[in-house]
Amino acid sequence: MENKANIVILERNSVGPDIPVSCFEALGNVTYYPNTVTEEEIRERTRNADIIIANKAPMGEASLKDSPHVKLICEFATGFDNCDLAYCKSRGIKVANVVDYSTPMVAQHTFTLALALVQKLAHYDTYVKSGEYSAQDRFSNFDIPFTELEGKTWGIVGMGHIGRRVAKIAEAFGCHVITYSITGNNKDTTYELVEKEVLLQESDFLSLHCPLSDLSRNFIDRAALQKMKQSAILINVARGPVVNNRDLYEALIHNEIAGAGLDVLEKEPLEPSNPLSLLKDSSQIIITPHLAWGSVEARTRCVQETYKNVEAFLKGECRNIVNP
Repeated sequence: MENKANIVILERNSVGPDIPVSCFEALGNVTYYPNTVTEEEIRERTRNADIIIANKAPMGEASLKDSPHVKLICEFATGFDNCDLAYCKSRGIKVANVVDYSTPMVAQHTFTLALALVQKLAHYDTYVKSGEYSAQDRFSNFDIPFTELEGKTWGIVGMGHIGRRVAKIAEAFGCHVITYSITGNNKDTTYELVEKEVLLQESDFLSLHCPLSDLSRNFIDRAALQKMKQSAILINVARGPVVNNRDLYEALIHNEIAGAGLDVLEKEPLEPSNPLSLLKDSSQIIITPHLAWGSVEARTRCVQETYKNVEAFLKGECRNIVNP
């Protein structure tokens, strides 16, 4: 590959238009596209690409068969489920991701959701702004009960960088932390490792931080939700399909759990056909638009780390390669 590589950034806006990405111009000839969705668009835009930078755009035979020069695909992300790794390996295409760039923000958002739900913040904010507080004759109001994190059990699925950070914060709030390993490969004894049934039955808060796989898809389904406490709060900042959205809807409308905070959904953006779109009570459910990873600092780190991945590759080095 020549020193001046042809670099195609297919989803420049996936890191936000406010974050500069001009640093890549020091590494080659760069072509930018705000967003790329279809396989046809990918084929057309990557015909002469040596290096592709993507996020959600599908990277497989159908989209890359007419792109003979591609040697590296870099993700503006940790996840790489948009890449057909077997196909890329058959072509000699390396795939690199970015790790641990969003840990502080995702952990922070986990507790933002949990605290907003358990403390009924939306209800009390509305109560004040509606004028009801000004009209009452007492200094306080707590018509909907709220509770503390202190002394509660916090369950975690996925003890990677984010899961471990969440565990530390939960402990700081006075929670007892229990964990479950979907793969069975977690041998860390720092926190109590339990079976799935125990996790579901004992968790007052259950937060999901696992990758999407055949093992984790629909991990939280109707059967799982029925085993949880009625007072439990579910937080999903992992991948949307880890939670069956229709089953969660049924559990919420029947008050089988107390609430849910979601940053990810089965299909994004939220579709009108998703029954969760019908739920408007923010004391019961809060849905944010897949932004838990997206602080200014995290998105800046994402670009910087992707730059380092490309730079290393051009030097003949392997950095964050997921398909060696």
